[in-house]
Amino acid sequence: MRLVDNWREAKKWFSMHCMGVATGVQGAWIALPDDMRRSIPLWAVATLTIIILVLGMWGRLIDQSKGEKDGGV
Repeated sequence: MRLVDNWREAKKWFSMHCMGVATGVQGAWIALPDDMRRSIPLWAVATLTIIILVLGMWGRLIDQSKGEKDGGV
């Protein structure tokens, strides 16, 4: 296993942002007190997380480079 060539640019990738937000959603859900957690349906939290992760997969597949037409750095 090896890192992608431009791993230092990962903080700019839409896919990484989505994974961070999905992690935040799950972390916030766990941190909620039980009475507040009961007021939010679990299916809604799971659906939101899945949507964010699917957007991240989509973001990983598209060319996110800026500038050169051939996708260069």
